[in-house]
Amino acid sequence: MRRLAARGAAGDAGEVAAPAADSSDSAQGRSPSSWRLIDLCAVWDAGVYLPSAAWNGASSGVARRRLNEAERLSSVREAQLKRLKVTRPRVLGSRERGRVPRMARQPPPPWVHAAFLLCLLSLGGAIEIPMDPSIQNELTQPPTITKQSVKDHIVDPRDNILIECEAKGNPAPSFHWTRNSRFFNIAKDPRVSMRRRSGTLVIDFRSGGRPEEYEGEYQCFARNKFGTALSNRIRLQVSKSPLWPKENLDPVVVQEGAPLTLQCNPPPGLPSPVIFWMSSSMEPITQDKRVSQGHNGDLYFSNVMLQDMQTDYSCNARFHFTHTIQQKNPFTLKVLTNHPYNDSSLRNHPDMYSARGVAERTPSFMYPQGTASSQMVLRGMDLLLECIASGVPTPDIAWYKKGGDLPSDKAKFENFNKALRITNVSEEDSGEYFCLASNKMGSIRHTISVRVKAAPYWLDEPKNLILAPGEDGRLVCRANGNPKPTVQWMVNGEPLQSAPPNPNREVAGDTIIFRDTQISSRAVYQCNTSNEHGYLLANAFVSVLDVPPRMLSPRNQLIRVILYNRTRLDCPFFGSPIPTLRWFKNGQGSNLDGGNYHVYENGSLEIKMIRKEDQGIYTCVATNILGKAENQVRLEVKDPTRIYRMPEDQVAKRGTTVQLECRVKHDPSLKLTVSWLKDDEPLYIGNRMKKEDDSLTIFGVAERDQGSYTCVASTELDQDLAKAYLTVLGRPDRPRDLELTDLAERSVRLTWIPGDDNNSPITDYVVQFEEDQFQPGVWHDHSKYPGSVNSAVLRLSPYVNYQFRVIAVNEVGSSHPSLPSERYRTSGAPPESNPGDVKGEGTRKNNMEITWTPMNATSAFGPNLRYIVKWRRRETREAWNNVTVWGSRYVVGQTPVYVPYEIRVQAENDFGKGPEPESVIGYSGEDLPSAPRRFRVRQPNLETINLEWDHPEHPNGIMTGYTLKYVAFNGTKVGKQIVENFSPNQTKFTVQRTDPVSRYRFTLSARTQVGSGEAVTEESPAPPNEAYTNNQADIATQGWFIGLMCAIALLVLILLIVCFIKRSRGGKYPVREKKDVPLGPEDPKEEDGSFDYSDEDNKPLQGSQTSLDGTIKQQESDDSLVDYGEGGEGQFNEDGSFIGQYTVKKDKEETEGNESSEATSPVNAIYSLA
Repeated sequence: MRRLAARGAAGDAGEVAAPAADSSDSAQGRSPSSWRLIDLCAVWDAGVYLPSAAWNGASSGVARRRLNEAERLSSVREAQLKRLKVTRPRVLGSRERGRVPRMARQPPPPWVHAAFLLCLLSLGGAIEIPMDPSIQNELTQPPTITKQSVKDHIVDPRDNILIECEAKGNPAPSFHWTRNSRFFNIAKDPRVSMRRRSGTLVIDFRSGGRPEEYEGEYQCFARNKFGTALSNRIRLQVSKSPLWPKENLDPVVVQEGAPLTLQCNPPPGLPSPVIFWMSSSMEPITQDKRVSQGHNGDLYFSNVMLQDMQTDYSCNARFHFTHTIQQKNPFTLKVLTNHPYNDSSLRNHPDMYSARGVAERTPSFMYPQGTASSQMVLRGMDLLLECIASGVPTPDIAWYKKGGDLPSDKAKFENFNKALRITNVSEEDSGEYFCLASNKMGSIRHTISVRVKAAPYWLDEPKNLILAPGEDGRLVCRANGNPKPTVQWMVNGEPLQSAPPNPNREVAGDTIIFRDTQISSRAVYQCNTSNEHGYLLANAFVSVLDVPPRMLSPRNQLIRVILYNRTRLDCPFFGSPIPTLRWFKNGQGSNLDGGNYHVYENGSLEIKMIRKEDQGIYTCVATNILGKAENQVRLEVKDPTRIYRMPEDQVAKRGTTVQLECRVKHDPSLKLTVSWLKDDEPLYIGNRMKKEDDSLTIFGVAERDQGSYTCVASTELDQDLAKAYLTVLGRPDRPRDLELTDLAERSVRLTWIPGDDNNSPITDYVVQFEEDQFQPGVWHDHSKYPGSVNSAVLRLSPYVNYQFRVIAVNEVGSSHPSLPSERYRTSGAPPESNPGDVKGEGTRKNNMEITWTPMNATSAFGPNLRYIVKWRRRETREAWNNVTVWGSRYVVGQTPVYVPYEIRVQAENDFGKGPEPESVIGYSGEDLPSAPRRFRVRQPNLETINLEWDHPEHPNGIMTGYTLKYVAFNGTKVGKQIVENFSPNQTKFTVQRTDPVSRYRFTLSARTQVGSGEAVTEESPAPPNEAYTNNQADIATQGWFIGLMCAIALLVLILLIVCFIKRSRGGKYPVREKKDVPLGPEDPKEEDGSFDYSDEDNKPLQGSQTSLDGTIKQQESDDSLVDYGEGGEGQFNEDGSFIGQYTVKKDKEETEGNESSEATSPVNAIYSLA
């Protein structure tokens, strides 16, 4: 509506048609432009409809176009505007005057009402000054009060006095003061000064002076050439803290049970002091519903008791500004009683008064007096109602409101229900309230009539009015109060009635109307509204400006927008008169308005849906009668940011890994930022989280990770959001509030309250127990129950001091255990079972250790649990041996090796023995076993060797197996030892030969738990000759065999040489004795004179070689050893030597000679060397 009025004043065509200016208009100084605003008002003159003036002064078409806007006005606003009696004198012809009464009876058409309302609204049109400092500093402005002291200004007499007054304006205002409505000449008082660039008064008392001399009513005036602004009337008062008058107080004598009031009567201070009661030793007086302090400072005793004499009572007043406390002389009580002994035990007696002989009586009011009173309170203040009653017993106080309830949002009870306070009182809090005092003797009521008055308060405070030349406006000053306040207008601090007349100004009650304002109309107006309870003072200036258009935004801005979005291009401007604004695109001449474009009254251009073709340069042009200004905006269209793969809702177990995807597509020219929110708050990425461009990973999910996760993909222009919810299946919370009920001898009912299941239903409850005798502090499982129950009957064992706790279980895991229940002990009984897992085993070869699993607390059944241990040899009729043991083992000594025993272990406590136990077979200690019997080694072929054996004759324990060690050997060469272990039942084994020539040596021993016993050793048989012959060709190719044969051949050669040498040295026919033929030079001769006997034809080793089997074969000779023997064949002894003699013959064709020698074997030849 302000923009509509300003444009009309600026001369916009087509808004309201103006009639032609005639001589009468010009004579009255009325410009044609003013008709655009006031002619619609002229058609309604003192409530009479003038059709000729209407049709001559306005266009009905324009009014009809504005009808819809006027009908939207609220009924309250319309009623307020109708109270403005806007009348304009108009010269009418006699013919027109005569028709006025007749036409007045015709109801006007609806558009006339709308036009008139629009006219009144146009009077309030104003220009708003931008907050731009450059404009604020350039424009002239009347003064405005910005800071001032409170109306009732109380100061500390020990400090300097400061009265604040600050104002702004252009040019800067000057200040002066009045005191008690008279000019206050600051220059004449050396103690008073004014702060620089401010109107604040400083009164300095450092050089002396009394602050009381400056008390009074002060008012500040701020003035420049455009007007004068006023501060409130500031009432200056100096704080006072007078001394208590001296007085001697006699002891107060009172009968026990009677009421009593100790009056304070503090000295009048400014402000009023805070009252409190203490003893003379500065100990506070204990207050309750019997003894309490009233709002007026008096101390009230509903009934006096004998213990009230134990202290004195002093009223204290604390003054705020001086921070001092003044104490009144104390009161001393003397209580007359029928029961002189102050027995403290009677204080808590249910009928204390009767016990002390105090007569009971009905309540009566101590304050206020009588049955009714009235109270007035100002609107916005606190209402305090008080009722203090006496009586025996002490009465109780209750509050009620007649015809309604107490305002619960504002009412509260104080002073042990003796006071009712209602804060921020309003008119609806008026009415009748009553308090009811009652005890067992009766009740009494007091009615308080509350009237709510009101100091003036604003309904419509006048605001500064800035207009262009020729514009119209108005100032409204409306206030309410009780009684109704009066309104007084002033201009520049002077009453409006005494101000110079202004034809452009009209006062209509609480409204001032300005028409066709000019530069000379600038002033500051004051509205003072007051009643008997206070006043309100407001300053509002009227400023008239003529400013050519100015652009307020930076020039040539770049605006980037998102495709298909709605956007607005702002072009802030200022001017007076208010300029019109038009938009153009890319230098085109047509104005942008309509279709996809919409121009707002403030000049902003809205593009309803951005398209690619909307990109370009936009120009805004502001124009008024003083000139024009323009600015340009470059618009760029960008692709939107979109999340095309959004995070999905997930359900995860605690401790697992969760990944939330968030893949984004955006305009590549914009910088993309992806962030995450948790529960709509920024997510802190800790060590357990990893944020990537397209995902968020949470490692080791915990319960605190549950919540909503929002992926925010944003650029500097737009953003897209995607939300997913993560549900964490956590372990359940611990059960709580365990309770034991239905206590019985062998059972109890346990009840608990389940904890939160943390999104995974509870499947089971595990009940555990702890006892404090056998294993204190150790918890054991007792029983398990479905997750749907929260109560169970527990079976109990005798003589156990139980304490229970409960663990909840779901698919994720177990909760923390609940807090333990209270303990419950059962009575004792004899054991009903015996220890289990009874065993008898030897730890040495001559003992047997008897062990068992000790019984736990739930099977002991009584105190001093012990065990009776019995044993005897099995299958004998010897008596049982027995011993009593408190532990869990017993060792029987001096036992034979590995003998079976019958064993029994029986439980016993102080209440009796357990049932008769069953016998258990145990064995004494083991020893090493004897050697296996009949160890046999057989070799059916060259590939395998079969082993067989029998069990040891004396196992000496439980056989645990056999150990076989074997090794291959061939002469001195020994292979790697191989170890085989067999079960105790195995008595056969087959060895696969890897070397058919070598033999094997086998060592076998038996094992018990003690170790391996005596071993037996056997070797495999030698290979048979057939096998040797068959394998000769293979063996002959072996390197070792060839070396062996060479060694044998060499040995035989040496023997033969020795043999022949022995024979050649004489034997039976020594050479020197048998042959005396002289030696020829060609005959060989030894150094010792003997000759070497040689027969080339009969050398047995010449041309011979050793065979693989050790025999000597003849090569290229038919001679053999057979030829040397008698009978044609040689014979060998068992040791391999020749039998008989052999004869050397020189040639087979020659006849045997007479001479012969004895055939000597190689062995004999060796013997002959001796």
